[in-house]
Amino acid sequence: MKNGRLKTLQWLAPLALLTATSAQADTIFGVYAGGQYWDTQTSGAFGTERQQRAFSFDDDQQSSYYVAVEHPIPLVPNVKVRVNDIQAMGSVTLEQNYSFNGQTYMAGSTVTGLADISHTDFTLYYEFFDNDLISFDLGATAKRVDGGLAFRQNTSNNEANGDTWVPTLYSQVRVGIPATDLTLYALANAVSIDDSSIRDIEAGIEYRLIENLAIDLNLQLGYRDMQIELDDVDGLYSDLSFKGPYLGLEIHF
Repeated sequence: MKNGRLKTLQWLAPLALLTATSAQADTIFGVYAGGQYWDTQTSGAFGTERQQRAFSFDDDQQSSYYVAVEHPIPLVPNVKVRVNDIQAMGSVTLEQNYSFNGQTYMAGSTVTGLADISHTDFTLYYEFFDNDLISFDLGATAKRVDGGLAFRQNTSNNEANGDTWVPTLYSQVRVGIPATDLTLYALANAVSIDDSSIRDIEAGIEYRLIENLAIDLNLQLGYRDMQIELDDVDGLYSDLSFKGPYLGLEIHF
């Protein structure tokens, strides 16, 4: 499950090094880099057939990292890449026999389930407004879902992996509060294709810790709501919800 994310992080590293060009103003080149620590409550079900199993999931902590590059070239979109490490573990006592990935689990037995719905967002977007009072971005995201589902019982681990591309619409709005160092913001990625759908919405408040010609450092506090419903992705099915508050930090060069 981890190989795809490791490869993504490997090629993201050179992009992050571009932040060394911080002496250039936004009118020439701008780089944003940030991350989130997300405390989630997880609910839902998954399986490898339409008869999915609902689990009692543990609360968990997730992480997300991103790099965005903005420029003044007309008609050429800005670029943002975001890595989302999303996992959940829970358990269920089966009321009837259940088959998962070629193995049958007996009624009355307790099974541990692990869902890895980690994915990478590749976003192209345009800025329609960009000032201290309001900014608005609109674009499209290609989500590379590279994860897997697993049933565990005693020492047995039954894992099924899958990967797919999911296109979504992307938007972000930011509103500065006059005479303060605070900004309200919200962003969303959402789409519904056939029986699969993804909704990823977050909203929060940002406090400017540092703001000068060389660098901006912003502290973020918000709430994120993610719903991932996959229908027959390499034989995998899921209907999972991740919700909770997060703490983030963003650097702007």
